[in-house]
Amino acid sequence: MNITAKTKICLVIGDPIKYSLSPQMHNAGYKALGIDDQFIFVASHVNISEMEDFIKGARAMKIRGVSLTMPHKLEVLKYLDEIDPVAKKIGAVNTIINEANILKGYNTDWLGVVKPLEMITNLTGKHVALIGAGGAARAAVYGFVKKGAKVTIFNRTIKKAKELAEEFGCSYASLDELEKVKVLDIIFNATSVGLHSEENQTPLPKKYITNKHIVFDAIYSSFETRLLQEAKEKGAKTIHGLKMFLYQGTEQFKLYTGHEAPSDIMKKVLIGNIKTI
Repeated sequence: MNITAKTKICLVIGDPIKYSLSPQMHNAGYKALGIDDQFIFVASHVNISEMEDFIKGARAMKIRGVSLTMPHKLEVLKYLDEIDPVAKKIGAVNTIINEANILKGYNTDWLGVVKPLEMITNLTGKHVALIGAGGAARAAVYGFVKKGAKVTIFNRTIKKAKELAEEFGCSYASLDELEKVKVLDIIFNATSVGLHSEENQTPLPKKYITNKHIVFDAIYSSFETRLLQEAKEKGAKTIHGLKMFLYQGTEQFKLYTGHEAPSDIMKKVLIGNIKTI
């Protein structure tokens, strides 16, 4: 890296943050394009109660861009100057751009969902089982609906599923009705089931998966989640959460730098580093 006093700072914040591979991914992109004298990407642990102070600090330090992981994607909304229409519709922000100290929020998560799927199928008319109704689910349902898919939202709290479904014109069901996924085309897990302390768990019984499914788990980790392992055993096509992480990140890269992201380089770095998280 060729850091100088002119180098612009971008960073990712979260709680926790130690598992994030955003710094490795973005810095590799800067180096590949020869702009590592212009940008540097770091990480910072920020508690949700510190969000207002963080935003003040970002303004004071003229931070160029901020990537947000959970639990900050909703909390940050009230501190921004502008919100992109897509992010406003989704109701969550995962990217902030600082232009002349005007902080504008964007959401690139939905692109991280649809891009990997569009590489193997046409989403128009497909029936999707979306498991979860939190922040990741909001971005996913926006992307699916925008691309012409029909979505059924499955969630433990039926009220949350109903509210999200009504907002986006979808169907909804409780987790007790997961048998319905048998006749659907795509299964997308937007919950944290399968991550870290829950890594031996799955949000979906194996018996409901068929060889006609595409199973996409939003979780990106150093291993295949139980959901993906069992989906492979049933002959389904699978998509690792690393791809969602990559493609939401390449969109952020373009917003931060104005350059097209070197996605192949960034993907290679992610694969090389994922065993460390």
